[in-house]
Amino acid sequence: MALRCATAFAMVSAAQARGDAAALRYPPLGERGREFFVLTAAQLMDDAGLDEAGIHAAVSAEAAKLRNEGTDQIMPLCLEQLDLNLPAKR
Repeated sequence: MALRCATAFAMVSAAQARGDAAALRYPPLGERGREFFVLTAAQLMDDAGLDEAGIHAAVSAEAAKLRNEGTDQIMPLCLEQLDLNLPAKR
């Protein structure tokens, strides 16, 4: 689930950077989404023994699924995970 969310954050962040109106409905994900992605990748490297190529392959597979399904359904749950793992700085 963390990898799916990390991938969704990367996709939405890229769309936000392009000015995509649908992506801009979500909070800015450039910094926190990137940090979540890095932490998730590091955890997968440790827990699953994946190397950089393995992480890339896993992210590519998740991105393909999310391109077909869209990110809207998963984003509410992922944003909850983001807030639990990386609370917004106030």
